[in-house]
Amino acid sequence: MSEEVAALGNAGKEKPKFEANNVRRIREGLLMSKAELARRAKLSVLTIDRVEKGLACRMDTKRKIILSLGLKLSDKNKVFKP
Repeated sequence: MSEEVAALGNAGKEKPKFEANNVRRIREGLLMSKAELARRAKLSVLTIDRVEKGLACRMDTKRKIILSLGLKLSDKNKVFKP
C-alpha cells in the first residue's frame, strides 16, 4: 500500500531537465567568479549555480549569460549544447 501512496505523491511532479553546457569552464577560464557573472548578467548566484549544474533555464537567461561572458549570441553553441 505504501508504494501506491508514494507513486501517487510523485504523479504530478516532473523530473528536472538537464542540459549540457560549458558555462563553468568558460567562466573559470576568464577567472570570473559566479558572483561576478551573476552581477554582469543581472541574475542571482543561485541561477548561475543551477545553470552550471545543467538544469534547464529560460532562453533569456541563456542570452544574458552568453553576453556577460563577453561572447556573441552566434557563439551560443560554444556555451550551450544544441
